[in-house]
Amino acid sequence: MKDEARPQKHVHFVAISGVGMASLAGLLHAQGYRVTGSDQNIYPPMSTFLSGLGIEVFSGYRPENIPASADLVVIGNAISRDNPEARAVFERGLPYLSLPQALNRFLIGSKKSIVVAGTHGKTTTASLLAWALKEAKWEPSFFIGGIPLNFQTGFALGSGEWVVMEGDEYDTAFFDKGPKFLHYKPETVVLTSIEFDHADIYRNLEHLKEAFRGLVALVPRGGLIVASSEYASVREVCQGAQARVVFYGGRQADWEARNVEFRGERTLFDAFYRGAPDASLETTLLGRHNVANALAAYALGRELGIERAVLARALATFSGVRRRQEVKGTISGVTLIDDFAHHPTAVSETIAAVRAAYPGRRLWAVFEPRSQTSRRKIFVAEFAQALAAADRVIVAGLYQPEKIPQSERLSPVEVVSRIGQLSQNGCAALHLPTAHEIAAYIGENAAPGDVILVMSNGGFDGVQEKIIERLSARLS
Repeated sequence: MKDEARPQKHVHFVAISGVGMASLAGLLHAQGYRVTGSDQNIYPPMSTFLSGLGIEVFSGYRPENIPASADLVVIGNAISRDNPEARAVFERGLPYLSLPQALNRFLIGSKKSIVVAGTHGKTTTASLLAWALKEAKWEPSFFIGGIPLNFQTGFALGSGEWVVMEGDEYDTAFFDKGPKFLHYKPETVVLTSIEFDHADIYRNLEHLKEAFRGLVALVPRGGLIVASSEYASVREVCQGAQARVVFYGGRQADWEARNVEFRGERTLFDAFYRGAPDASLETTLLGRHNVANALAAYALGRELGIERAVLARALATFSGVRRRQEVKGTISGVTLIDDFAHHPTAVSETIAAVRAAYPGRRLWAVFEPRSQTSRRKIFVAEFAQALAAADRVIVAGLYQPEKIPQSERLSPVEVVSRIGQLSQNGCAALHLPTAHEIAAYIGENAAPGDVILVMSNGGFDGVQEKIIERLSARLS
């Protein structure tokens, strides 16, 4: 798009070091804009990424951080109304946008948008779709809240007409409390799942479903919704759609995955369309939940007219997503896996997938309650049930517990106690508050053949690297 249509030449980002904000900053930089930014906490990998692009980043928030030449400011979701730079934007009368609004303007534009939304699986499914469209030579644009290993970047501005967007149901900004995905002009939606989450902004499941109803209502009459049949909430939300709805998942769905077989590091399954075989497929993704993600991507690809062979090749050559069952290393027979799981369903599915991939090996599950929902005592029983499927469990301390009212906080000690009551396979669980304590314990007690599964939706104070260092010192 020409500069006349978007006259801003210098864009300043407030809270630039978040994954989404840094990715958009990189995208605008690649389009020729001058980009600056600021943030309170600047650390790798985003600090390294921004520095490598030559983007100037100011530490801390001050009015003078916004250069006089800035003619547009993008304000991140983490920023409150009383932030010094937010106040300066208002006082100076500068144009400003939220991250989703900026994506609408600078990335989506007139392209056809595929929005992948849902409580679980949206990063992996969106990454699969972007790779499938790339394999079909459709040259898609995409913006994904993770790093697909086939691309080594979470964003791209392609020459084709389609853009794949990971659609987040979290609120947009302090000046726009609606869900982010409502800004993405969906031509097509993939709806993977709906379960209660984001307890800081949604009162209950019904409140959350209202957000997804808003997304479904945006898809035009000539558009398409590809939705999981396995969640009652998804089926309910789709009832009000004006677009055509195609279901995938169970036996009552249009698209089904049958004859699923896990073979070491690969998964084989057959895709059926309305009872008729469509293709035999394989993927490097593991676990029942990832079979659903792969089927969703395949189903949408077929509905868009991509050939079976192209989609089969895309699934077979998809390398995964960073921090989704990512093997960080093997030290003297001990395998360390990093995963983003932070909801009880995701924890349960991830443990099951790792068990299937590493049969007969002792499995450690290390979990950090870090998200707004997991730090609250909403899912005490569900987390205990999910974690009890491992052989050894360590529950870390809550991330920034002071930000959760004491009466609402999850008790890691209670989760550990419940695991002891539930366990039928002799699962041993304990609470270790810090990454240092966790690494020290595993470093002393892990044995060759063990699999260490670390689950957190944040940095977890670098516990993965700390564990590797401790194991290397003792076993290597």
